[in-house]
Amino acid sequence: MLKELWKKFKKEDIDEPPYDYDFLINLDEREYPKYLKKMFYNMTGKKLNLKHPKTFNEKIQWLKLYDTTPLKTKLTDKVLVRDWVKEKIGENYLKPVLWIGEKFDDIPFEKLPEKFIIKANHGCKWHYIIKNKNEFLNNDVLIKIVKSHFDGWMQQTFFPWAGFEMQYKEITPKILIESLLCDIINEKPEEIEVYCFNGKPKIFQRIKYSYPRIVTVFDENYKNLDLKFMHDYVLEPYNADENIKLAIELSKKLSKDFKLARVDWLINKSQLYFNEITFTPFSGFYRFEDEKWNFKLGNMLDLRKD
Repeated sequence: MLKELWKKFKKEDIDEPPYDYDFLINLDEREYPKYLKKMFYNMTGKKLNLKHPKTFNEKIQWLKLYDTTPLKTKLTDKVLVRDWVKEKIGENYLKPVLWIGEKFDDIPFEKLPEKFIIKANHGCKWHYIIKNKNEFLNNDVLIKIVKSHFDGWMQQTFFPWAGFEMQYKEITPKILIESLLCDIINEKPEEIEVYCFNGKPKIFQRIKYSYPRIVTVFDENYKNLDLKFMHDYVLEPYNADENIKLAIELSKKLSKDFKLARVDWLINKSQLYFNEITFTPFSGFYRFEDEKWNFKLGNMLDLRKD
């Protein structure tokens, strides 16, 4: 979505020509605020105030530009974050890894199980799900398409397409293959997203990937909220279960050193697995169904605290 955003600027909005990857990757960092403001206006229809940010979306923009650290880059790396999670909460919450390498051509498909997921460690949604290895290996056209994607991703950094999410900028590209814990379409996987503000879990949501998606949002007292971050799902009441409570306790340990961190979890057969930690969720372009939540969540986040 963000990759296509740069093509949508109207001539009357800017003086510069459309931006491509080479333009963005070579852009002087002093110019980032200028172009981020253009992107923010195009996405939200609102002017971005970086000096005195108030809303949740505005504060995420501030974090992108002014709160990136080497640790955030390490933990955004889908390979390196595993060692950190193992140290903080134990390796039993990590998904099984089948292979790590640098080239698609080096993937040992003959040694892999029937289903798995191939990921780029340095981007978001840069992955491909294999649910039937034999069908995949017998489809030359599909193999060529997937290889083309990964060959391209291995030559790029994700941060321009992500709206200047600086934590992606210095990650060394790798290919990561994980076990596919559940069938994304047929088994309706469940995820838990825990939003931690200044090291404290304040908002969390349970997501069921049916069609449409079914979501329950809780506050820190497990009260169901009418908060909708986006429009394409249905809110459903639900009582917090043991996995949700465990995810919250573990998220405290993983988020305590950060102003904002969303810790994502996957549930498979009642087992909780760490999925990823996101420091600038949705790149700060949430489309709240009720704008009051943009301000409420913004008030929860104190940018002055370390």
